Amino acid sequence: MQSTAIYLLSPSIPPMLSRRTTTWTLNPTPTPPHSRSLDFAASINGLSGSSSSLCQFPVTRCCSSPSSSSSSYLNGWISTPPPVPDREPRGVEVRAAESCAGEEEDAKASGLSKTLELGSLFGLWFLFNIYFNIYNKQVLKVFPFPLTISTVQFAAGTILVTLMWTLNLYKRPKISGAQLAVILPLAMVHTLGNLFTNMSLGKVAVSFTHTIKAMEPFFSVVLSAMFLGEMPTTWVIGSLLPIVGGVVLASMTEASFNWGGFSSAMASNLTNQSRNVLSKKLMGKKEDSLDNITLFSIITIMSFILSAPISLYMEGFKFTPSCLQAVVSNSRMLQRSSVALVGLNVRQVYVRSFLAALCFHAYQQVSYMILQRVSPVTHSVSNCVKRVVVIISSVLFFHTPVSTINAIGTGVALGGVFLYSRVKRIKPKPKTA
Repeated sequence: MQSTAIYLLSPSIPPMLSRRTTTWTLNPTPTPPHSRSLDFAASINGLSGSSSSLCQFPVTRCCSSPSSSSSSYLNGWISTPPPVPDREPRGVEVRAAESCAGEEEDAKASGLSKTLELGSLFGLWFLFNIYFNIYNKQVLKVFPFPLTISTVQFAAGTILVTLMWTLNLYKRPKISGAQLAVILPLAMVHTLGNLFTNMSLGKVAVSFTHTIKAMEPFFSVVLSAMFLGEMPTTWVIGSLLPIVGGVVLASMTEASFNWGGFSSAMASNLTNQSRNVLSKKLMGKKEDSLDNITLFSIITIMSFILSAPISLYMEGFKFTPSCLQAVVSNSRMLQRSSVALVGLNVRQVYVRSFLAALCFHAYQQVSYMILQRVSPVTHSVSNCVKRVVVIISSVLFFHTPVSTINAIGTGVALGGVFLYSRVKRIKPKPKTA
């Protein structure tokens, strides 16, 4: 029988070893072969407390090279397996690479999701605005009571805001009396702005109303300089020239022009931009500031409260079926020449009034949602594009006659709005002493 023995007769006698080594323990009590290494590890940990179980004589380490340390005698009791190459760092590198790749894929998926979400919001913004103008125009031509229509639109918005807060779709704000006092002037000019827009839509073509409303930057610059002390740059003033010139050119050649519709659209520009300037001036403090969606929701409710009694006093309750039937019958006799405006019965007036009110609140709500995701410059450029889309859609739907000069004037005005939105972000150079 061939075996390998370890001779431990004396420290001076070197052991005779072969390449194959066997682990031995000197514990008088034999242990099973499969637990020798574990028992010995335990005996090492408790060496001071159980020294009687081990033979007390020096040990020479087996298979030790001259260069190895001789300070530890106990290592010779356990046979050492051949060294295995450590592959853990490589595995860590692979896992790190996989983790980085996973993060990049997640980032791409998240970016694609945000892009699709933003694109959907822009599409809804344009779509709601188009349908609001079409339905609103149809209703106003057969039901010429803009104050009542405005009140109905504010009422629909109030219902939607209440549902939104009740169902926790959006957090209901805690508003103090001081904040309501600050918001009240904003609600007043907001109410007037929507009323003047409806008055203009009832008197002139949708395309012409929006061409006039392209002069909003002009009123914004003038009011900001008067009340906020923000003086425009040369580039901004230069961009206003094509806006004013284009509106004048389009007005001179507009087939549906009348001073009532023109003045109402101009008054709408004035009141809407006054709302923006007042918002900057009155809501400048952090403790008074609210996010855009919350501010718009509160303004909508306050506008309904303001407009409802005035509407009942000035126009009466005209939305009853009997009154509406008489008004629609009279309007049919006056509007037979326009295919897009005739044929509305009482039920259609109710439905389209409700749809116009929903679209009115929805497109403004979506507009503020977009403003929270993009820069003001991007929002302004998109608003210019939206106005172009609304004008083209209304011309195609209502078959509005447009002359070449009128189209050029409208294009120049809208081009000036686009230029204004671009040069608005150019900061003036600081004055050097």
